[in-house]
Amino acid sequence: MTEKPPTGPRPRVSRRTVLRAGGGLALGAGLAAVAPATPAWAAQRGTPLCDEPGDSAAAQGIGSSDLAIPYYREHDGTWGYVFGDTWSGMQQYGDYLGSPLMLCQDRFDASGGTPISFTWALPTGGQARQLFGYRTNADNGFGFEVTRIPNDCIEFGGRTYIQYTSVGTWEPPPGYDGSVMSGVAYSDDHGVTWHDYPYHWAGDMQGVNQSMYGMWSFAGIDPDGWLYIFSKRWNGTHRNTADGGAIQLFRIRPDDFRAGNFGAQQNWAHHEGRWQWTTAVGPSPILTGNHIGEFSVKRIGGRYCMSYFDVTDYSISTRSASRPDAVWTAPKPQIVGDNRWPASHWGKPQVPYLYGGYIHPGSASATSLTLIVSQWPGVLHQPPYRVLQFDGINP
Repeated sequence: MTEKPPTGPRPRVSRRTVLRAGGGLALGAGLAAVAPATPAWAAQRGTPLCDEPGDSAAAQGIGSSDLAIPYYREHDGTWGYVFGDTWSGMQQYGDYLGSPLMLCQDRFDASGGTPISFTWALPTGGQARQLFGYRTNADNGFGFEVTRIPNDCIEFGGRTYIQYTSVGTWEPPPGYDGSVMSGVAYSDDHGVTWHDYPYHWAGDMQGVNQSMYGMWSFAGIDPDGWLYIFSKRWNGTHRNTADGGAIQLFRIRPDDFRAGNFGAQQNWAHHEGRWQWTTAVGPSPILTGNHIGEFSVKRIGGRYCMSYFDVTDYSISTRSASRPDAVWTAPKPQIVGDNRWPASHWGKPQVPYLYGGYIHPGSASATSLTLIVSQWPGVLHQPPYRVLQFDGINP
């Protein structure tokens, strides 16, 4: 999720410099030093997955990108990774390829002993290219769109789904989120061709500023048969002054979701003096607090785990719960932009200009998560622009 168009002038200050750019961190190539290379037997602790010479992403056509949202391709037991705005060369050089893009992996080592390595690209199986058939920096019938940013991906029942946000501007005025709308695209051939559901959730540019349906995370289909979905405001700029960090929860039957019958959702709400599942009112915020950027919720080993970019704390933090509608644990900083202050950051892995933080659904256990974290200092051609793998995270 990058503040760019691919052509024309770019702002020098990015959402990813966030609040801490003046806190002793200097722009420069030194930002690329996150964690030293780990021995083959050790878990990955900041291993770059793109924007490195000769890496597996470059072999599939992606030089530099962000997000790399992981999902399980249940039809064949492989893994997919959905990227945001992407360039063919390192450090955002080469051709701008658009968003979203996808790379795949035939097997994933949950132990962290070997890093993620991409083995083919979609939609062609050759070089990666934009999945969706829309034009960037153009009006595609919804208003002017800079790009479409993926928020999460899931496959079930032979169909693959990506929830995305259409970005109208990366520089909205204070109190506005800059989105055009959000939507769900689906593929019935495992990522080769994509279609949009006709219903879209209006955003800022369509008169619905701060919609709580801007960003979704698919927690998965629970043994009770419901698909649980968490959602929140779009906070792509990481400077959304109206984003209080609220997250809401709803659920829907998988067959209704497949049919695009989104009105069949049930909402987790505080209604008539108690928390309940209901269709009488919309969802109530279940978590509030610091501003939250990208977030991810997954059911791992029977427990629900949450990861998110805490903009105010400048960290990737985690929480967990026994059920989606149960009480969540207190936030726990795991990877930080500055490990000098506060004390909760001391000794944590440090990634200047971090964001993202997606839970790998193939994580070893609910106490040993793999997280995919993005990094970019906010200036075109300023390294790095990449994703990093962290294993062994205990929420």
